[in-house]
Amino acid sequence: MTDSPIKTKREGFILEVTLDRPKANAIDLATSQIMGDVFTEFRDDPDLRVAIVTGAGEKFFCPGWDLKAAAGGDAVDGDYGKGGFGGLQELRGLNKPVIAVVNGICCGGGLELALSADIILAADHATFALPEIRSGTVADAASIKLPKRIPHHIAMEMLFTGRWLEVEEAARWGLVNHVYPASDLMAEAWKLAELLASGPPLVYAAIKEIVREAEGMKFQDAMNRITKSQFATVETLYRSEDEKEGARAFAEKRDPVWKGR
Repeated sequence: MTDSPIKTKREGFILEVTLDRPKANAIDLATSQIMGDVFTEFRDDPDLRVAIVTGAGEKFFCPGWDLKAAAGGDAVDGDYGKGGFGGLQELRGLNKPVIAVVNGICCGGGLELALSADIILAADHATFALPEIRSGTVADAASIKLPKRIPHHIAMEMLFTGRWLEVEEAARWGLVNHVYPASDLMAEAWKLAELLASGPPLVYAAIKEIVREAEGMKFQDAMNRITKSQFATVETLYRSEDEKEGARAFAEKRDPVWKGR
């Protein structure tokens, strides 16, 4: 639908998802539900391997929850749809790479959306904050994720004060992977997506499951789960055509052809 707040572009193995909801790309319940459907379809489509998520325009990536919609009746604890807020935050079994392309202001739930991606690229004018403290509420997902992604004390300062980070500081603390001029941002995102799309999807799936499940485990416990074939994605990988193809391609000194099976 042309009037949908979510625009998608599919090219080869790559899906680009654009949040296009003027004026600021804020997310209400209906938008979140659409995003959940889009990312669920991405997860379940064997012909898609990488997703890019970004915001329309050059000023806002996403400021998070739509406070005007909330004032109009949207409940903050309402039905966000599949995958929770923004479709990514709690989407189970998403074992494909997701790139967040931050093209401007990224705050509140928008920052939580970016944190739900695997890689974050940012324009040189992007800014980041968690301003929930100023409205007397909690940035729930960010309180869980951010102290694990950047130095603890920097994360706590952001959560406690709501202060803004310019993109250079965000990069210094490791919040973003790369910073590009705004004019080059999407081209660089697609270049990275194409690189990932050319890689082994079953290995990406195994990496994502291991990283996700091992986050709250002791090292040896996680290793034992791998060696005892208790990660479904690892078990699939070890019995796949792709693993045999990787070994053959190495022996034959050629590029492998990954089929995802």
